[in-house]
Amino acid sequence: MYRFLLTRRWIALHIVVLLVIPAFVLLGQWQFGRYEERSAGSDRTTANLEAPPVPVATLTTAGGAVREQDKYRTVTATGTFDPAHQLLARRRVQDGAVGFYVITPLVTGDGEAVLVNRGWVRAGATADALPEVPAPSSGPVTVTGRLRPAETEESSGIRDLRGLPAGQVMLINPAVIGEGLPYRLLGGFVELVRQSPEAAAAPAPVPEPEVGEGGGLNLAYGVQWWLFIGVAIGGWVLLIRREAADLKAQADQESTEKVNA
Repeated sequence: MYRFLLTRRWIALHIVVLLVIPAFVLLGQWQFGRYEERSAGSDRTTANLEAPPVPVATLTTAGGAVREQDKYRTVTATGTFDPAHQLLARRRVQDGAVGFYVITPLVTGDGEAVLVNRGWVRAGATADALPEVPAPSSGPVTVTGRLRPAETEESSGIRDLRGLPAGQVMLINPAVIGEGLPYRLLGGFVELVRQSPEAAAAPAPVPEPEVGEGGGLNLAYGVQWWLFIGVAIGGWVLLIRREAADLKAQADQESTEKVNA
């Protein structure tokens, strides 16, 4: 009755099922891995945002880099803003509008400074028009903000273009921005949350990062891929049983016809 399973058509179906099952297993494992990775990242981000502030120099050094586990850690820095070397980071979207991040070095002394993202300003009326940028506070200030690693094309999704207008950059990268400055820049940059004393006027603050669902969608997708394994096996068995039933019915009909003849 089941000799049809050895026909060419059914052997091809067996091969497809045997290939699909391990593929679904691997896809499910990959999604579960992404779930664990994103959940760990969400937990780390939440913990860093809620951690008490620490001096920025304890987490990064001049010419150094910010570790991934320190991303979004709340830090403080005291110094004086240097408006002469202020920059605008292009193609920054906030509240559904395109604008710039205002990047101002905060000179902390001992020949060092840290880049501070003071916030967002809306782009000008034309591509060549400069936006209105509130001036930074004069005199010593203490800033509190979120520590961020240097931006790259891979991490930001922004292409680093050349030939930009003076005072504008695509990426907030201290290693590049620091070339030619009269002081050394600490690795990474600080996303301003507040400063003391408060500024008379300031760009729009950058929103706190969305922690998200911690990879909940990846978990759902992983379960879905593994459910597909059951669907594939169940469908395979169902087709076999249906084919066997059809062949049996056909054999019974032929036997009946022979008896009647």
